[in-house]
Amino acid sequence: MESFKNWMTEAANIMFDDSKNDLRSLPKSVRLQILIVLSFVWSTVFSLYVFSVTSFIFGWAGVVMAHIGLIIAVYLTFKFFHKKQEQPVSVFQSGNYNPAKIFAIFFIVFFIFIFTKGIDVLTRTNSYETPYSGPETTTEERIKKFVK
Repeated sequence: MESFKNWMTEAANIMFDDSKNDLRSLPKSVRLQILIVLSFVWSTVFSLYVFSVTSFIFGWAGVVMAHIGLIIAVYLTFKFFHKKQEQPVSVFQSGNYNPAKIFAIFFIVFFIFIFTKGIDVLTRTNSYETPYSGPETTTEERIKKFVK
């Protein structure tokens, strides 16, 4: 078990370390595109395995959007931290509100909103538990109220 853990740690270090990764010679934007294509491929494989034919497209779209959102969020996070090391001035002091920063903040707020709505849906009681005995009056009685 310990050797497997060491192997996984070494594999993760090679995969995620830019100086050891096989894609290190490519520009970062190309690496991002490759990751997005791989997310499409693996999302399709996962969706084919897990979802039924009727729910495949919705499950696949959800998985793909989650992958793309996660990849872009991680990419932007690392990009901002890398820029921060080069340029130590705070954004609030410089007033440099570029669209990428605004998008990142919007994405985080949107992701938190969707996550909380998902938890709300999962914890809400079922509305079908409320008994319904039908209308208090018949259809003829309701029509007679309007037609005199």
